[in-house]
Amino acid sequence: MSRHTADDMLWHSKVRTKDGVLRHPVDSPAWAYLDEKYPYFGNECRNVRLGLASDGFSLFGMSRTIHSTWPVVMSVYNLPPWLCMKQPYLFLSLLIPGPKGPGNNIDMYLQPLVEELKMLWNEGVQTYDAFKKEMFRLRAAMLWTINDFPAYAMLSSYSTNGFKACPVCVEDTESVRLKNCKKLRFMGARRWLCDDHHYRGWKNNFNGKVERRPRPNGMTGSQCLRATRGLIIKFGRRKKKKGTQKRKRNDQTPPEEDIGNWRKRSIFFELPYFDRSIFYP
Repeated sequence: MSRHTADDMLWHSKVRTKDGVLRHPVDSPAWAYLDEKYPYFGNECRNVRLGLASDGFSLFGMSRTIHSTWPVVMSVYNLPPWLCMKQPYLFLSLLIPGPKGPGNNIDMYLQPLVEELKMLWNEGVQTYDAFKKEMFRLRAAMLWTINDFPAYAMLSSYSTNGFKACPVCVEDTESVRLKNCKKLRFMGARRWLCDDHHYRGWKNNFNGKVERRPRPNGMTGSQCLRATRGLIIKFGRRKKKKGTQKRKRNDQTPPEEDIGNWRKRSIFFELPYFDRSIFYP
């Protein structure tokens, strides 16, 4: 790493404007929360904050060949906004081969990456700072994942299909199956508007009701852990048998909160700091 790049890695701490306006991930509540909960990590501005992005794409363009390859890319958020999304600072950590998407088995492919992230958090690595010309112990943390809704289901292990498809509303998801087309309709979006928004009072254009409910609070990492406790997961592709349930729970470890469409516990909960996050799911 050159001394210029090492200097850019300190931009979030020394150069950015601190006026409460969200211009960069460093201005987000998730960044501040991590620094507050783990001051030994936040006090060292050279520690790296990472984001994980993944999605499937076809190697054969728009051809009829069905093939899905999944890259997993890590981005560095210490850099200024005009650099953090540039190609030299995006790292291809994994390339999951096709021809089909990884589905429920994505945790097996992510295992080496998660082990390295755990090492970077617990132990760190001795690194040379080319700007200050000194050695220091570098640590790293993954703040969040970046993905579309189908990829979100794979990475978070929360099924985004069915009556409880919303991972934020969970049990409060307002869904109705239409009689003719047999599709689900979700009508609770007005809860996210401000209290005095005129859409909240409209009836005929929505479900015939006035919406006065507050926005959902979402789940914390600890609640997600309790909801997934006791889930039994078997990796590998297997045929579904008729009359069997999609998921089973271990009778010896019943869940504390049986809520939502959780299929398993995400491998990201192996990270020591992930269960205390405020940004999941």
